Amino acid sequence: MGDLFTIQHLLLILLIVVLVFGTKKLRNIGADLGGAVKSFKEGMSSGGTTTEDKKPLEQNNTASTTADVNARDKSHS
Repeated sequence: MGDLFTIQHLLLILLIVVLVFGTKKLRNIGADLGGAVKSFKEGMSSGGTTTEDKKPLEQNNTASTTADVNARDKSHS
């Protein structure tokens, strides 16, 4: 009785989140979060960057933006 959250409470919250957002949107959020963490770790490990290091990151950001626009267009159709 002293426990604030039991496993049943957590499962109920998870079920409500899945119903509200849907599994596809949650998967996309997870992928975006994972990419952000990976990018942050790479930035922290590289220390100072040169202009050569910045070029691949700019290309990745462009591809990511294009994919987001395409996903947004599909969701409106």
